[in-house]
Formats: sequence, C-alpha cells, structure tokens
Amino acid sequence: MTRKRLVIGNWKMNPPTLTAAIDLARRVARGPAMRDVQVGVAPPTIFLAAVADALRETPVVVYAQDVSAHESGAFTGQVSVSMVSGFAAATLVGHSEMRRYLADDDQRVAAKLVRALKGGLGAVLCVGEREDEFDSGATDRVLATQLTPALRALREAGEDRALPERFVVAYEPVWAIGTGRPATAEHASAAAKTIRELMRKDFGLDGSTIAILYGGSVSAAGASQFAKAEGIDGALVGGASLDAQAFADIVRAFS
Repeated sequence: MTRKRLVIGNWKMNPPTLTAAIDLARRVARGPAMRDVQVGVAPPTIFLAAVADALRETPVVVYAQDVSAHESGAFTGQVSVSMVSGFAAATLVGHSEMRRYLADDDQRVAAKLVRALKGGLGAVLCVGEREDEFDSGATDRVLATQLTPALRALREAGEDRALPERFVVAYEPVWAIGTGRPATAEHASAAAKTIRELMRKDFGLDGSTIAILYGGSVSAAGASQFAKAEGIDGALVGGASLDAQAFADIVRAFS
C-alpha cells in the first residue's frame, strides 16, 4: 500500500486578523496543485468557518488545531468535534504546545484522539521528545510512552480499523519546534521506524501503511532532506506556513 504524502500548515495563533487569515488561505490555494501531495492548513478555531469557506472547492484540506475530549458540557473555552466537523476534515491532537501550556497529558490526548475518530474526523497525533530527553538518548522511550495510551485507547474503542485513511502521526521533537534547529533526516527516519515498530510489535497494526510527518523548524530551504528521508511522508509546518511562497516550496519538495 502506498502511503499518502501530506503537508499541513499549522498556523498556531496566527495571523492576527480574520482578513489576514482569509488572504493567507487564498494564497495557499493558489499554490502548486500537486496530485501526489495532499495540502492542508490548520487555522485558529475562531477562523475555521471563514477559512473553510475561502477554501471551498479547492483541494486544500482544513484541519482544526485541537478538539475537546468531551462532546458537550461545562467546558469553558473548549470546542467539540461536532462543532468543528462542519468546517474541518481532521484535527491535530497532542501538539507539544497543548501538552506544555494547556496541560494535555497522554491520557487526555488519547481521549481526544478517540473522540475525533468516533466523530468522523481524521486525526494527526503529535508526539516527540524534549531536549533533555533527546540529549539523554530517551527518544524511543518517550515515543512509546506517548503512543501506547493512544493506540490502546483506539483498540479499546474499536477505532483501530481503517486507520491508514484516517490517522496520521506527526513526529515533532519539542527541541526543534520554533528554534530554527530541525532534527536531522537520519534522526527523523529513526523515529519513524520506532513508531512503526511499536505499532507492529505491541498492537499488531501494519505501521507501514500509516503516514508519518516530520515537524520542527521545517523550512523551504531544508524541506528536501525530509522529503527524501526514509519513512517520512510529509511535514507539519509551523512558522514557514504563514508565508504562502515558502509553504508552496515545501509542498513542492514533497512532490
């Protein structure tokens, strides 16, 4: 089975205005039309509806940046899967900034993942180690710690079927995000191998069918090394995705 190639721009808490978000979405849509690379953007929640409208009838897929583990209730500030499903086809889950700033632990991330898939959204599960963990050689252990609750929850919920069409893993070493120091292609490939081996050995899943993205200071200048890296199928792009031309160059690198 040929894995899909995928490049997603995570806009984080950018751009500053609705007008700027719509303009950026339209400029992304005017980028290269690559039949072999799926292009997506993840705007802030407040801009989801407008960005989805701007990208209607274009091949660009809209992602939410996060969803609640709950479907409704007294959860101020959160958004449910059903709230975003009219605008987004999929969502990010477990981004390191959600883990760091909003206290998402592995169990909550697993619950969000199950909720997203049960609600009909696709999901990008973000995993990755901190700098101290990288320095101590703990990358494989951290990946297992973060992946195991998510994969176990999928199995227990019966949502481990047809995963290749609905589930993507983004390997994002925390020490590389926003620092201008991306991982090497060799390190990204080794992490992808670890992720797929964990899926196979511990959960009986065919990890070779699951797309794995690299994220962490992905730039137009450096994207080609990850596009050529064994086991890496695309990129989750942060700051560079706010520049439509740079983002287009990254998409081309993966074509």
